[in-house]
Amino acid sequence: MRNIIGKYMDTIDALKLEERILHHNTLILGEEGSGKTNLACRIRNFVIDSEVPTFYMDFANSNEEDVELRYKDEHFNYIRFDETAEFEAAFDELVAQRKHIYLAVNPTFFSNKRDEKSKLSQIIAQQVLLDNYYYFFHDIENLNGFYTKFEDFLLYMLSFVNLQKYGFTFLAQPHPTFENPHLKLLFSFLFVGKCSNANYFNTATLKTLQKNKFYYQYRTDYPTLLFNDIKSSMVKINEYDPEL
Repeated sequence: MRNIIGKYMDTIDALKLEERILHHNTLILGEEGSGKTNLACRIRNFVIDSEVPTFYMDFANSNEEDVELRYKDEHFNYIRFDETAEFEAAFDELVAQRKHIYLAVNPTFFSNKRDEKSKLSQIIAQQVLLDNYYYFFHDIENLNGFYTKFEDFLLYMLSFVNLQKYGFTFLAQPHPTFENPHLKLLFSFLFVGKCSNANYFNTATLKTLQKNKFYYQYRTDYPTLLFNDIKSSMVKINEYDPEL
């Protein structure tokens, strides 16, 4: 079953994805090679199995031939963002058919002015997408440029929380932005893989992690008087084999 994605390291229990992950937000952090893409692919499979269309934004602006094979299943529909009528027509057709979308996009298309909404922002915030799609934001190579350009990052993410029917998953390398306590409150599920920079998280534990091992935190789905309890565990994510 594709909802079983790994196991806990401190018990014999399997790590399972449940329905609530569709409606809450997930943050996946880790350095290159830590297994972020593998984990995201497993979440994507679960969303697809739940009959929810996925909108995957690749901010590394990858060419189609460079996209990992694990994404190139029967649900893979690649398109590259540009500010043309041809792009809009092709994109609108995919959305109208509720197709799963893999969008390669250069983050410089975002506006760097707070009072100016870019064409990219307008397109990905269409109500038909917010009502029907589960979003993935995947930043790999352009991290510093992304956050420099995308100055209103926090407010932008808050807007998605307020408008979306479903949740979203954000993948990135560790960055001080994610130490913001207000930003952390956006995420019910936090996976932190190998992270050796002393400025980020508990590096005594994280800097030696092997691929596909994550420090996993999640907010329970029963509230306390103050806030939902946070549970923490070490987990190992199964390597995804597209042939299975």
